[in-house]
Amino acid sequence: MIEAAQAASTKAEIQKSYEAFKAKGLKLNLTRGKPASDQLNLSDGLLGLPGASDFNAEGATDVRNYGGLQGLIEVRRLFSGILGAPADQIVVANNSSLALMHDCIVYALLKGTCDSTAPWSKQGEIAFLCPVPGYDRHFKICEDYGIRMITVPMDDNGPDVAEVERLVASDASIKGMWCVPKYSNPTGAVYSDSVIERLASMKTAAPDFRLFWDNAYTVHHLTSERIEIANVLELSAKHGNPNRAFVFASTSKVTLAGAGMAFFASSKANVKWLLDRLTPRTIGPDKANQLRHVRFLKNEEGILALMDQHRALVAPKFEKVLEIFDAKLAGIPGVSWTRPKGGYFISLEVPKGCARRVVALAKEAGVELTPAGATHPYGKDPEDRTIRIAPTFPELPEVAMAAEGVAIAVQLAVAENA
Repeated sequence: MIEAAQAASTKAEIQKSYEAFKAKGLKLNLTRGKPASDQLNLSDGLLGLPGASDFNAEGATDVRNYGGLQGLIEVRRLFSGILGAPADQIVVANNSSLALMHDCIVYALLKGTCDSTAPWSKQGEIAFLCPVPGYDRHFKICEDYGIRMITVPMDDNGPDVAEVERLVASDASIKGMWCVPKYSNPTGAVYSDSVIERLASMKTAAPDFRLFWDNAYTVHHLTSERIEIANVLELSAKHGNPNRAFVFASTSKVTLAGAGMAFFASSKANVKWLLDRLTPRTIGPDKANQLRHVRFLKNEEGILALMDQHRALVAPKFEKVLEIFDAKLAGIPGVSWTRPKGGYFISLEVPKGCARRVVALAKEAGVELTPAGATHPYGKDPEDRTIRIAPTFPELPEVAMAAEGVAIAVQLAVAENA
């Protein structure tokens, strides 16, 4: 009876705090990992480049004209080290790496890969492995095209690679796997070198199996430590699987999110395959934008220096969220959160069956969160536990208020569930 009375008193106090926060009438948003305006301001210099008289790239290429399907050689050299591929094994496209991922799946469905005996769509039902928690937009591509999604659990070192090996060895319908290998969305996990090597070397029943290697956060560090990961292209070639990995990246969170460049890096055979697919689709990308990026960034050191400026703006927001969670949520059974060293997200875990309630309570109190379940295929988290926190876009004071609102929502949801 005493414990029940104490629990009721605690819940009443939490409810009172929640109502007080709700009464502030705030409208805060932690839904998507967008760069803030002050981050975009770092690249305002792009808007005046390359200049009215600066339109010739290397080899007397007039960037105002058609052509150059693979992208400017200067750009491919500029990002070669970051992508871990020689310049001739890189394709530079327009703004969105997600568009490249989407198109590679569609091309494989319609035409097959360079290792396919038939288009994927002619091979019966196909499936993708989906590490969870994961990226909702990856899952949406599969859902839209009827690709069955098989979940694989994640830990701090990446996906459960033993389970991955077991699945791909016996099931030829498994054609691909989504991977965010560095500062994974949303947990911030970094794939270990041993996990990457096993993914590169594992035996697959499907000869045309592909790793969709979304290295979106490759230079997006939150600490002074610049974490490096094993080179999946080199390891795949070393183990006799040179065509295994499709590597994707972009400048969306490096320069201007709406006016950047996307990259595809892979084997020579895969690059040829993609360029052959792109030939009927386009006569070339936006080379003027590519040239302005070369003029602005100059070299790899320029890219890293720019990312240090991003870190100075973004890291305090992550630190503030963690500070508030530490103060308000520490010690609550079943509640935990990640401490990423890079990327754009924090993953918050709440007791089973509570995530949707937390999101609803936060919304009612004026804090918009990504829907519970977004971190899993079909928007369904079977344990209803994971919530993605995206602190980058609001100003620091708003981040602090939003984190407080989330923490109170968690406290109340847990108390209701007790």
